Amino acid sequence: MTANRILPAIAVGLILLFLAFPILVVVIVSFSSATYLTFPPPAFGLKWYAAYFGSADWLRPTWLSLWVAGAVVILSTTLGTLAAIGIARLPRALRLPVTGLILSPLIVPVIVVAIGIYYAFSRYGLVGSPFGMVLAHTCLAVPFVVTSVSASLAGIDPRLEQAALSLGATPRATFFQVTLPLIRPGVLVGALFAFISSFDELVVSLFLSGSGAVTLPRRMWDDLRFQIDPTIAAVSTLTVALTVLLMAGAHLLRRRSEQVRTTASSSAP
Repeated sequence: MTANRILPAIAVGLILLFLAFPILVVVIVSFSSATYLTFPPPAFGLKWYAAYFGSADWLRPTWLSLWVAGAVVILSTTLGTLAAIGIARLPRALRLPVTGLILSPLIVPVIVVAIGIYYAFSRYGLVGSPFGMVLAHTCLAVPFVVTSVSASLAGIDPRLEQAALSLGATPRATFFQVTLPLIRPGVLVGALFAFISSFDELVVSLFLSGSGAVTLPRRMWDDLRFQIDPTIAAVSTLTVALTVLLMAGAHLLRRRSEQVRTTASSSAP
């Protein structure tokens, strides 16, 4: 019985190590004192983190990526939440095709989406524009919000909204005082995934960034192509750390959402 437990644990541990090993190598190299990428490092230090925070060439695309991701969160969360609510109100026969259409950016290869967006945006002069980058990333982020909010809506007892309406509440008041508080964790999870999808997006950024909207992933791509130094390892480590923190927050919000749905279901009349 003990062997039956130990062997699967060892297998899972080896698989996780295999998957995480490249990331661990990048993290270790980011603390190297060498002037080039080498593993293992001859010595350790914070030289390349200081180089990143002291370089305008790196900080400028970082701030642009943060600004674009923040704008994408606002747009995609609003549109995705409204879309999820609209889908939930549709007749059952229409839900599947509408959902498939909205989730198509997740289904279609991203290179195809990038080419389509490029040709559409180039007609209106949006290539190389931060505004065009926001719109493109919003197209990719909305499906994450729709998926998360739809899952939260599926767990709401419809009798709660019916009770509020029967007591004289308007549909607007019912949404803001009953529905929205119940789906808030799902909305926040969708917003976090929208931020991550925008901040880490590369393929669409390669097509749309031009010279006026260079994001951090595009800057990292250019650095790998033209000059490789350990600064990119430091930037990668910081990006991975930010993503892990956001994913942990999304996990906690999902647990909170499940608790809210369970409490609401148990207290429903």
